[in-house]
Amino acid sequence: MSMQSKMPAEEDVRTALRSVIDPEVGLNIVDLGLVYGVEISDNKLHVDLTMTTPACPMGEMILDNARQALAALLPAGAEIELNLVWEPPWGPDKMGEHARKYFGWG
Repeated sequence: MSMQSKMPAEEDVRTALRSVIDPEVGLNIVDLGLVYGVEISDNKLHVDLTMTTPACPMGEMILDNARQALAALLPAGAEIELNLVWEPPWGPDKMGEHARKYFGWG
């Protein structure tokens, strides 16, 4: 049960999502650039995210893990809306510096 009384800041949301790993590549979904947007309102957290490919076999697991990570941040009764989007398509250009270094793409 969450002890939070107010909605988290976007940075806190992204920090929580860093605990969600894409097992196919071994990196978190934030550094991979899979989190496209975060919107926070009074009682709802909306996150747009994508997968590296529409055929990603780990998609459901990643969504479940993201939901669990976010639920720990939110006050009781707050709603989590995870929206899986495919536009714009994900590409390596969306990755953060940490992910680029991980793959050896300086």
